[in-house]
Amino acid sequence: MAVLLISLIYLAFVSMGLPDSLLGSAWPSIYENMGVPLSAVGLVTILISSGTVISSFLSDRAIRRFGTGLVTVVSTALVAVSLFGFSFARSLPALCLWALPYGLGGGSIDAALNNYVALHYKSRHMSWIHFFWGVGAALSPSIMSAILTRGYLWTAGYRLVGTIQAVIGVLLFLSLPIWKRNVSAEEESTAARLTFRQVLRLPGARQILISFFCYCALETTAGLWAASYMTLYRGVEPGTAAAWASIFYLGITAGRFFNGLISDRLGNRVMVRIGEGTVLLGIVFLLLPLGHAGAFAGLVLVGLGAAPIYPCLLHETPENFGRENSQAIMGKQMACAYIGSTLMPPVFGLIAEHIHIGLYPVFLLLFAVVMLLTSEKMNALVMRKRA
Repeated sequence: MAVLLISLIYLAFVSMGLPDSLLGSAWPSIYENMGVPLSAVGLVTILISSGTVISSFLSDRAIRRFGTGLVTVVSTALVAVSLFGFSFARSLPALCLWALPYGLGGGSIDAALNNYVALHYKSRHMSWIHFFWGVGAALSPSIMSAILTRGYLWTAGYRLVGTIQAVIGVLLFLSLPIWKRNVSAEEESTAARLTFRQVLRLPGARQILISFFCYCALETTAGLWAASYMTLYRGVEPGTAAAWASIFYLGITAGRFFNGLISDRLGNRVMVRIGEGTVLLGIVFLLLPLGHAGAFAGLVLVGLGAAPIYPCLLHETPENFGRENSQAIMGKQMACAYIGSTLMPPVFGLIAEHIHIGLYPVFLLLFAVVMLLTSEKMNALVMRKRA
């Protein structure tokens, strides 16, 4: 049963990844079709992220009340309904209306499943579920591209992905008896009920929340602005620069698959330190005048280094803060991660526009250093508490 359940969780993470890259691939068609400004996508993504942050903060209450299995099913259904809502939207206000429930569904399922895997499975599975998220995120642009190249509207792409999401939701619903057999109701109901202020009092909690904020700020900024930096500052051809940016994401996704093969042997903390060191090395390559090859190597190293950090920090949560506190702090970690990924790429956009895009590696270095310092401080505080 445990094997069947982790297989369903892998499937759930594919379903989580599918919608996450769909809006970006469809937006060139959406904004022309609706006659809205190109920049209006920022409003839609902010609303999605706002819903995700809210549901992440509240996820521990929902899971204590309804259980991990039911929260996963309802969240998947909410995202599926939102995707169909997007497909029938004919105006920007309608898109904004459906953005909030999409975000609310995404945040709840993310916090619920990450905590469940952290509590019940080895580290390799945490890396692999995030690898499967990457598979889903890579599939949806291909689906949208196939729809558009065959002459259909972007709405058909959303309906197709929404249908896939609904099918996965039905499979998860049918699996509820398996969840009930594998997840103790007592375990979920006795999880500590901590307010945000109480979470912050846990030794190392402030530091780990900053680490998650910095990691996602670094990852999303690095990916979003990689092609622009390579083109405008390094003089790389736009097509080549776009391919290099995709390799950055490929490095993260493939890296998480290979991390799963060694993470149980080396341990989460060692994997995080290896990742942080690799990220810093990649940023050094970006900073030094090593030509196009050096810049390419830097992007690859940052992507490969980022791969183990997020899943290994998540998997270490019960070990660092106690199984009873795990769900409460997991939701807060996810919320801080989403805040970092939402706010910091636009901040760098302002820096690039008003100061210089050449500050790209400096901006990444700032978050890499703060992430390293706060994660190590968290380790020291946790070890001191145990001693």
